[in-house]
Amino acid sequence: MTQLEAFDDDVEVEGRAVRSMLEGVGELSSVFEKRMQETLDERGIGEPQAGEWYPQEAYLDAVASIEDSIGSQTFRNIGKKLPEKTPMPPAIDTVDEALEAVEKGYEMNHRGGDSGYYEFEDTGENEKVVHCKNPYPCDLDVGLITAVAEEFSSDSAIVTVEEESDVCRDDGGDECIYRVSW
Repeated sequence: MTQLEAFDDDVEVEGRAVRSMLEGVGELSSVFEKRMQETLDERGIGEPQAGEWYPQEAYLDAVASIEDSIGSQTFRNIGKKLPEKTPMPPAIDTVDEALEAVEKGYEMNHRGGDSGYYEFEDTGENEKVVHCKNPYPCDLDVGLITAVAEEFSSDSAIVTVEEESDVCRDDGGDECIYRVSW
């Protein structure tokens, strides 16, 4: 599985999701934001708007345009900022509920074919295993999962996210598997 390539040519991404990534990149570097915006312009997306849908492959091209420059830690930081850009529903109170909402949010922001998924399995008290199969950077997922668990865990909790995949998506695997504990 190659990252940053849509699984299905028909998949579209909602404008808020595109804007969230662009703003996350911009908070880290105006140069990278400009590069990503230029790629969005070249791919026909321009200024992404809420309620509008854009080809996922064009969006992934824009993410790829900055991937080599910003490095994995920066994608983790962007992933940690995504929950700030797309707040959780008010009825969510626990880490379990918040992690399950990640999949619902992903489904709400993608349509038109196989876009991938997030699946969760309980493995113990204050622990889950997360299966991430999507075309986005692995480190983006790690940052997102970490931020969600930190936001909804107790102040004294120490959140850890450890990879358990035999072969990570970065190395050609189909999915990444993470154990998250809090």
